[in-house]
Amino acid sequence: MKLTFIGAAREVTGSCHCIEACGKTILVDYGMEQGVNVFENAKLPVEESCVDYVLLTHAHVDHSGMLPLLYAKGFRGQVFTTEASAQLCEIMLRDCAHIQAMEAEWKNRKARRRAGTPLVVPEYTMEDTEGLLKNIVPCPYGTKITLCEGVQIRFTDIGHLLGSASIEVWLDEAGVQKKLVFSGDIGNKNQPLLKDPSFTREADYVIMENTYGDRLHGEERPDYVAELAKVIQETFDRGGNVVIPSFAVGRTQEILYFIRKIKADNMIKGHDNFPVYVDSPMAVKATTVFQENEWSCFDEEALQLVHQGINPISFPGLKLSITSDESKAINFEETPKVIISASGMCEAGRIRHHLKHNLWRPESSILFVGYQAVGTLGRAIVEGAKEVKLFGEPIEVRARICKIAGLSGHADKNGLIEWITAFKEKPRKVFVVHGEDSVCASFVECLMVEHGIKAYAPYSGTVFNLASGKLEYEAEPIPVKKKDTQANGVYARLLAAGQRLLAVIKKKEGGSNKDLAKFADQIISLCDKWEA
Repeated sequence: MKLTFIGAAREVTGSCHCIEACGKTILVDYGMEQGVNVFENAKLPVEESCVDYVLLTHAHVDHSGMLPLLYAKGFRGQVFTTEASAQLCEIMLRDCAHIQAMEAEWKNRKARRRAGTPLVVPEYTMEDTEGLLKNIVPCPYGTKITLCEGVQIRFTDIGHLLGSASIEVWLDEAGVQKKLVFSGDIGNKNQPLLKDPSFTREADYVIMENTYGDRLHGEERPDYVAELAKVIQETFDRGGNVVIPSFAVGRTQEILYFIRKIKADNMIKGHDNFPVYVDSPMAVKATTVFQENEWSCFDEEALQLVHQGINPISFPGLKLSITSDESKAINFEETPKVIISASGMCEAGRIRHHLKHNLWRPESSILFVGYQAVGTLGRAIVEGAKEVKLFGEPIEVRARICKIAGLSGHADKNGLIEWITAFKEKPRKVFVVHGEDSVCASFVECLMVEHGIKAYAPYSGTVFNLASGKLEYEAEPIPVKKKDTQANGVYARLLAAGQRLLAVIKKKEGGSNKDLAKFADQIISLCDKWEA
């Protein structure tokens, strides 16, 4: 009965934890790393093809984004997540595969001009994504589910994103019973649209995030509507556009919620019926998913509008851009406008085109409404870069750079403390993850010194024995090294296929001699063919 920490250990993105119990291997999240990766992630303790289940806390790609790669490497188990997360994953994971394919095509087109440059191969394909999506099992909130003998789970609304959840895991192996709680990303209180985080009362061990474990959002909730209206008014008066890099799922819908109120209350003077473009096919689809789940996930304020027949995230002047031609046309429309586009950290997607057309314009504003990871283009702009590169071209930053503080889907330090101290009895140990190295260290100290909670922030590769309650292996931080290009691309897929074959062979142990002999002959024949 072991717990191994793989991703988002002393880092913010790439969440992944591994439970080995009751003869099964279970992953909690399998996310994509974004921005600068400081430490090397340990390998999974088993081959990907030997993973039995994945439990997914929510659909954000830093928690879900590498699931298709898991499938590409032989995983054929089930992925359990909430009903709304299952819907959002269909959108987000397909979008990830599409972006990877487009970027690989663009880079390879450039590479053809330089002899000897190796081709770029996406980490996974759309076919991998479609295969993975077929294995997702949608689950309701609050229902205890039996995965297999000795393992039960339950999802609880954690208020971070539509469908986001903390996950309770009950383990019963050889007479030893333990309960784990994975917080997922804990939501910020009093945010638009979504309910506040729900508390969990009992656990032996808690694995909790601390993205904002060293900061507060402020004593009073900012007036987001007034701040947004001020930026729009001042920018339109200058004749510019308001460009909002926004996460397609979650933050975009919150911004639409604010703009609906701004328009309903006539807060923008002299620019009646101003256009608002949502330029992200994924955001458009996600907005539909939000509307389909309003009764189960929306908070009381949003539901009051629904009861009045008002769509909380729609209004006159809202234009949804789907095709590439529609996206390109936005920047040739001279009317001052609001452009909401993904990705939220400006690392990919259509937002980069809108930045190219607006960053150099002093009359325009670039408004950041979400977290910008270290090493991303968004972080560079927020921190005052005078010039950035877009599509290989240097662009001078002359637009007004703005940020709405406190608008976050993550709980701040006080919110995190409120969640962990809501347990009726202190857990035996709290493992602090999903935070920058220094933030994890300070939050652990806060839990131990100020609240008397036993806490520990593991590095990737750390192994904890759940039965004995002791560390089996305490990993040291390993700085990121240059990746071996031979392990990438098509060759990596070949290695993954070999790993899957080995997993199938192991599962055949105990089969009839006739079937095993036939299988062996098929493998030998295949080897003979490729060795010839």
